[in-house]
Amino acid sequence: MAARITERIEQMQYVPGERLPGVRKLSRQFGVSVGTVIQAQHLLEDQGRIEARPRAGYFVRARAPLPAAPEPSRPSTRPTLVSGQAMALRLVQATHQPGVVSFGAAVPAEGFLPVQAERAALRRVVSRYAERATAYAFPPGVMELRVQIARRMADAGCTVDPDEVIITSGCQEALTLALRAVAVPGDVIAIESPTFYGLLQVIESLGLKALEIPTHPDHGISLEALQVVLERWPVKACVLVPNYSNPLGYCMPLARKHALLALLAGHDVPLIEDDIWGDLGFGHERPPAVLAGDRDGRVLYCSSFSKTLSPGLRVGWIVPGRYREPVSYYKYVSNLATATLPQWVVAELLAQGGYDRHLRRVRGEYAAHVARLSDAVAESFPPGTRLTRPQGGCVLWVELPQAVDSLVLYERAQARQISIAPGPMFSATGKYRPFIRLNAALPWGRPVEQAVVVLGDLAHQLAEGD
Repeated sequence: MAARITERIEQMQYVPGERLPGVRKLSRQFGVSVGTVIQAQHLLEDQGRIEARPRAGYFVRARAPLPAAPEPSRPSTRPTLVSGQAMALRLVQATHQPGVVSFGAAVPAEGFLPVQAERAALRRVVSRYAERATAYAFPPGVMELRVQIARRMADAGCTVDPDEVIITSGCQEALTLALRAVAVPGDVIAIESPTFYGLLQVIESLGLKALEIPTHPDHGISLEALQVVLERWPVKACVLVPNYSNPLGYCMPLARKHALLALLAGHDVPLIEDDIWGDLGFGHERPPAVLAGDRDGRVLYCSSFSKTLSPGLRVGWIVPGRYREPVSYYKYVSNLATATLPQWVVAELLAQGGYDRHLRRVRGEYAAHVARLSDAVAESFPPGTRLTRPQGGCVLWVELPQAVDSLVLYERAQARQISIAPGPMFSATGKYRPFIRLNAALPWGRPVEQAVVVLGDLAHQLAEGD
C-alpha cells in the first residue's frame, strides 16, 4: 500500500503540498482495509514521504525539509488611511517586459490557461452570436453567463439564482462596487494582515480607512482580535479571502467560517468575500464559500475567471445579497456594462464542458510549481528565512532575516531583470519590511531557477549588511 502511494507521488498524481485523500477514500480506491491504510501512512511518515498536520490529515512532503512558517501577524489594530500603493502598477507592468522574470504579480503564465479552448470559443461566439455579442449587456450582464456561474457556484456550496449574479470587469471591480455599496469616505474597513495589495488600492481610492487584523498563516484571521475590534471601532465591513488567501495561501476551516458569520451577524457588519482563488486548491475537494452559510444576505461574494481561464478577458462577478440595488447602480454609472464579447466567450467555454478537467490539471500544475519554488527558496535563501505552506493558489509568502529590507531587495532585483513584490505593499501601515511575495505560476526552467539563485544571493548580501 505504501509503495502504491509512493508511486503516485513520484508520478505527480499527488504533488508536494497536496493533502492525501482521507483514510476511507484511500481504502475504497485501493481495495484494502482502513487499518492497512493507517499503517501505510505511518510507514510513509517514517520515510519522510508525507507529513501529518494537526486536524488536517496527511500531506505530501516537499522533497527537502522546508524552513519554518512565519509567525501569525501582529499589526496595529487601529484604523489608518491607506497610501503609497503606486508601486503595484509598476509590478504588473513588469509582467510583459521582455527578459524580466516576473515573480512580482500573481498573474498565471500562458501554460496555466486553456488558451486553445479560449480561441475556439471566441471563433464560435463570433460565428453564432455576432450581433448579440457586440451589443451592450447592461447590468446584471449576459444571462447565459450568469446561468453558468450560478451552476458553478453550487460546487462552493452556494444556492444562487442567476438573477442574483452581476457581471463585473474582473474581481477588482467587484470589490470596488461592494465597498462603495457598504461604506462612504472615512469609514473603517476590517481586513486581514497581510492582505492583497489590490484591495488596499481600492480602499485608498475610495478614501476609506483600513483596520488590519492579526492573521495566522494556516487558518486565517484571529476571530478573537476581530471581536475586540468590532466592539471598539465603528467597522462598516470586513473584507477577506477565506479560500487560499493572497499572500498567505491559507484556507479557513469550515468551523471558523461559521464562527466568522455569527460574529459579524452579531455586530450587523457585512462580509465582502473575495473567492477568486477558491477553485485552485491543491486538494481534490473545492472548499465551500462563506456565502454558503449566509442566510440573511450579509455576504457580498466576489470572484472572477482571471486566475483560471484568462486574465485578459476581465470577466468577474458579484453576488451582492441585500446590497443588489446599490451595486447594480454603481456598476452602471461606473462604465455602463462589462464588455459583452468576453462574457459570451466565457459562457461558451463553460457551456461546452471541460472546465472541471482544466481545473484538475491546473491545480496540479499550481501545486507542483509552488512546491518547486519552495524548495528552490529553501536551498538558495539565507539562514533564518521562513516560508508559508500554501494550500492553494500560486503565491509564496517569504519572511527574510530582519536585516533584509525588501524595498532595497526589490530595487536590486529589478536591476537584475527580476520582479518581486515587497512586503510593505501588503499592509496599510507599511509593515512586513523583511517579507516578499513570489509568484510561482511561471514556466519552470533555467531562467526561473537562476532568478531564484540571484534573489538568494542578493538576500544573503543584505542579511550580511552589504
